[in-house]
Amino acid sequence: MARIIEGTQKNIVGEKVRQLRQKQQLSQQDLSARLETYAIYVCRGSMSRIEDGSRTVTDIELYGLSQALETPVEEFFKS
Repeated sequence: MARIIEGTQKNIVGEKVRQLRQKQQLSQQDLSARLETYAIYVCRGSMSRIEDGSRTVTDIELYGLSQALETPVEEFFKS
């Protein structure tokens, strides 16, 4: 089933992912590797697209990001 998303922004958590990753001095590749430990496979290129808002984020990926960045899920939705 096609996703219906208006505009170009495909997620609202990407900028927070970038901020948290950079705060922990992780590269996109480092974060990708951490996600793999939770059996969540997001390559470095996809991580870049998540951060710039051009890729959607599934609930499982968001949960994994929360675990990998040791941050509550709710934090990703705060400005």
